[in-house]
Amino acid sequence: MGTAGKRGLIAAAVTVVCAVTVLAAPGAAFAAPSPAPTPSATPSGTPSATPSAAPASPNRDLEAVRRKLDALYHDAAVATDAYNAAAEKAKQQSAQIVELARKIVAGQERLDRLKDRAGAAARQQYRSGGLPPGAQLVFSDDPQHFLDGAGRVIQGQRAAKALIEETTRTQQDLKQYAADASAQWRKLEQNRKAKEAAREKVKKQIAEAEKLESRLEQQEKERLAELERQAALKAQTAWLDTGVLKDVQDKASDQGTKAVRYATAQMGKPYEWGAEGPRTYDCSGLTSQAWAHAGHPIPRTSQEQWRRLKHVDVTDMRPGDLVIYFGDASHVGLYIGDGTIVHAPRPGRTVTVTGAGSMPILGVVRPDA
Repeated sequence: MGTAGKRGLIAAAVTVVCAVTVLAAPGAAFAAPSPAPTPSATPSGTPSATPSAAPASPNRDLEAVRRKLDALYHDAAVATDAYNAAAEKAKQQSAQIVELARKIVAGQERLDRLKDRAGAAARQQYRSGGLPPGAQLVFSDDPQHFLDGAGRVIQGQRAAKALIEETTRTQQDLKQYAADASAQWRKLEQNRKAKEAAREKVKKQIAEAEKLESRLEQQEKERLAELERQAALKAQTAWLDTGVLKDVQDKASDQGTKAVRYATAQMGKPYEWGAEGPRTYDCSGLTSQAWAHAGHPIPRTSQEQWRRLKHVDVTDMRPGDLVIYFGDASHVGLYIGDGTIVHAPRPGRTVTVTGAGSMPILGVVRPDA
């Protein structure tokens, strides 16, 4: 392979790496009901024009806000999972493209060597007068000397045939590598677009939720937080009342213990969609990193964790298992025992411990089953 050609292929590989780096920029949460309209206030001492329409209680208004926020953050979580999945695929495809680029460079170098060998054989034939072996026999002054070398001639013919076949295979390999690289590049571009669409949806949902929260007065924010705590406690209490933890064993595997230790050590760190630590996390970023540090890598997204890991009954769960939430598997927490999980809740919150039954459970999966 010529120096210029080699430089061109290496430059192409570098270009691929740079493009992939640009694509790898940094993703839980609920179809949103329409927000309940806030009743118009009437001036003090002025009777309402419709006495039968009593103003809604402040808590009822805030409950509608809570449900709206839940819906917005759930939609953001679904989009986050889509973003993470596209990012993961893009990472894999970029690695495949770089590997194909390396194979192309190596294949071209091999082809150059084969061509050099073929050229050397042609030059040798030229030095011998360009005559075929049969003609050399006819014109030879020493037929016996020629016959003594006949075996070497046959070996040379076989070597030439093998050289041609190897050259053909190498050319076919290079053609296939180029086609594979082109196909992977198209997939990479598709996932780039999917990432961007998911990114925009996440940003839109979070911005709408933050705008809604920013309209609240401080006292309303405090009451809203209390409503959220009450809703979580009510759900957790109802879950525990079913007796689901009656036979649950809190004995974790060695890897499960390591995963729990890692996840709980992240408590207090902020949620950030698409983040895998070490400073910020989203829900599946926390669980995937916990198990990676336990020496057992698992899928990146909550939906893939639900799809690909072994399902276990809730009554059989143990610390280190993953609890998957909502019908679309858009949220995940790591079970730590005593009916609790550690998780990264949503934007504006930090990694924390909460009741495992405080959200609708889809099921439980075990990474090290």
